[in-house]
Amino acid sequence: MPDAGQRNVAVVLSGGGINGVLLELGFLKRLRESALWERLGWIYGTSAGALSGTMAALDRLDDLEEFVLRLQPEEVFRPRRLWQFPGGLHDYTLPETIAERIGDALELGAALVTSPVELVVFATDVSVHDESEGTRHYELAYSSREETAETMGRALLASAAVSGLVLPISVDGVIATDGGWVRNFPLEHAYHNPGVGSIVAFRYIASYKPTDVAFLVRTRHRLERFRAVPPVRSLLAELRLAEERVARGEPAHYAEMIIRLMRVAIARNTVLEERLATERETSVTELRRLRSEVLEAALAAAPRRRRDELRAELEEIFASASFPFRHERHVPTVVVRATPGDSGLDPTFRSDEPWPDERKRALIERGYRLTDDALSAATDLGP
Repeated sequence: MPDAGQRNVAVVLSGGGINGVLLELGFLKRLRESALWERLGWIYGTSAGALSGTMAALDRLDDLEEFVLRLQPEEVFRPRRLWQFPGGLHDYTLPETIAERIGDALELGAALVTSPVELVVFATDVSVHDESEGTRHYELAYSSREETAETMGRALLASAAVSGLVLPISVDGVIATDGGWVRNFPLEHAYHNPGVGSIVAFRYIASYKPTDVAFLVRTRHRLERFRAVPPVRSLLAELRLAEERVARGEPAHYAEMIIRLMRVAIARNTVLEERLATERETSVTELRRLRSEVLEAALAAAPRRRRDELRAELEEIFASASFPFRHERHVPTVVVRATPGDSGLDPTFRSDEPWPDERKRALIERGYRLTDDALSAATDLGP
């Protein structure tokens, strides 16, 4: 077992629902076969990445695979009878399923706080606050090195509570929900960790199916027999309007509008996270080049007797410069990006649409293969 000094690799896992968990499982299985696994010191995960990251930090990927291959939609989100339209409110049944098959929140939290790999999960703060200062960032970060077992267990469930479908939960008195709203791809946190020497990240790129118009049509046809009842007539009219909206490419109802906005927010903060990392690495490279060229030009123009003193002065000027990133530090990074493709499972979590075993295995294999390609191409992840 490597000591703490040898653990200098961070893994970053994004959100992505059931498709994300399966792709991340393939990613992690391939990573486990590499030399990087023994150097793993930190995992940063949000939503699906919080669950995948938990099982990776505990070195229980085989248990995770058994769990997801058995998992079905109603064991994650059970639709309430009053809200059985796509995107309606659901009961969050995943905690019960996890407790039954993997371990309850307290057990998982207790194992995490003793793991040699630090797990950091992210959630969104939706508590009521005084907004007079306007400085709150609404991000909640929970580290297995800093939190109690109970808090870590609750934080894991909060991070994975998809807020377009389920209600938030309380973590130490804070109302928390899906971390994807504020930090879907926590790459920045890995960069800010001074102990991290290399980063291997997985970013899920979502693809969404259009609204199930057939479901709306079936519902309308079932209600037609009761059209003499005034409230039913009103509902039938709304269903027809919903079908017309879908035909125009518009949200069928307000619930779907919320889901679309959630997707926009998550996609945007994910893209910005990766863009910021890229721009920072470019700045590091350019600053190193600028420093070298300035030193070279200045020393070449200075009298020989002044060169040592001038070098020290210029080094001090560069060292004192203040930037919002560690400008002396390059962090080799590999990002695996994956979409579910044709094997993607239904993201609406409709209980009458089972998740086939062969499609789950195809997603795991897809994540594995893409990671294998990325690791084969990587040249600077270092020892």
